[in-house]
Amino acid sequence: MVPGSTVNGMGAVARPRWLRRFVPRPGARLRLLCFPHAGGAASAFHGLARALPEEIEVVAVQYPGRQDRLHEPVPAGLAELAQEVLRAVEAPFDRPTAFFGHSMGALVAYEAARRLEPRFPSPLAALFVSACKAPGEREPRGFTFSQDEMRAYLGELGGAGARAVEDEELWQLVHPVLSGDLRLTERYRHVAGAPLTCPVIGFAGESDAAATPGDVALWGDYGIGKTEVNVLPGGHFYYEQSLPALAAELSRRMGELPLTRG
Repeated sequence: MVPGSTVNGMGAVARPRWLRRFVPRPGARLRLLCFPHAGGAASAFHGLARALPEEIEVVAVQYPGRQDRLHEPVPAGLAELAQEVLRAVEAPFDRPTAFFGHSMGALVAYEAARRLEPRFPSPLAALFVSACKAPGEREPRGFTFSQDEMRAYLGELGGAGARAVEDEELWQLVHPVLSGDLRLTERYRHVAGAPLTCPVIGFAGESDAAATPGDVALWGDYGIGKTEVNVLPGGHFYYEQSLPALAAELSRRMGELPLTRG
């Protein structure tokens, strides 16, 4: 057992600081491991955990450098962050599991999925990617990471998080986290390899200019079969207004997948 860790039902062992269960469902048949966006935290999935049916348990990843992990260093690269998540989860999984990643979280989830023990069929039931361009289609934006630039960027994305730019005290907490995460995405370079041996299913906001439905569709080369894109009302943070629709579609998709066990 890893020192300081506890048995938690997510495989054999997990370091509790990495994972959050807002609605524990130890008897759930399925599990959805959720990866938050840049500047975000596990709490972004609190609503989704409550909206999904009893047969699905949501486990949200809490990256270091925020909230109760504020003083912990963030890994130097996005791939390293993905590896740290997998060490916390300690696959194989104890029940059928899918990953859901929103924005930057989709890249972290993808890199984590690539690092699972390579075999067919995959121990992962599916990868759900949300509001994110395909890994090989991304280009650095050339951020300087100034406060004004970060305020403008957050304002462009919209959603509840954009209100942080209006509250100076809150902004001073948000800015370092957002900048640190965006540095990871700026440095990220996709290394080509074999596609995932599980389905990749996309979600996009119909008015999201940062990751359009067409952008999300380009994930088709990264998993088996054709990537389908579910387009929901809203922008980059579409789930803030379309949570019931997102939960319903995730529930349907997970119910239809040929779920496997690790």
